Amino acid sequence: MLLLKIIIISVLIIIMYQDLKDREVTWFIFPILIGLLGLLHYHHTQRINFLYAILINAGILVVIMGLLYLYTLIKIKRPFFEEVFGVGDLLFFVALAIGFPTMTFIVLFVFSLIFSLLVWLMIKKKAKHNTVPLAGYMSVFLTMTFIMQWITNTLALYLI
Repeated sequence: MLLLKIIIISVLIIIMYQDLKDREVTWFIFPILIGLLGLLHYHHTQRINFLYAILINAGILVVIMGLLYLYTLIKIKRPFFEEVFGVGDLLFFVALAIGFPTMTFIVLFVFSLIFSLLVWLMIKKKAKHNTVPLAGYMSVFLTMTFIMQWITNTLALYLI
């Protein structure tokens, strides 16, 4: 289990580094993260709860992405995946959806988005790119959350 945790942290650090540096993350990193987080989630829950959580979380993501796409289409009028939202960000969302029970997914998703917004607002004037490295910032948040949970054992990430 320790090896799995070390690999997850390493993958999150790779995503963070690549996204913050170039706003591009190597595509095969995300399936690895999805598999590792899915394995960790599966290890901590019963099979039926694991499957229900993935279905519910996927439904939540479909609704969120649908609303974001409609907003982009109607208000912003720019190509969605080319200019507004990165495919890597969507894959990171999928990793969160597969990696956690529904309540944990919602809490981590919302607070990692808030964290990303606050960090971006603090450093956007110094940034060399004008886009938000969302998967990178969310990786930072998730890394901090995992480290805090694994060291203190006080966060119940996998309780339903």
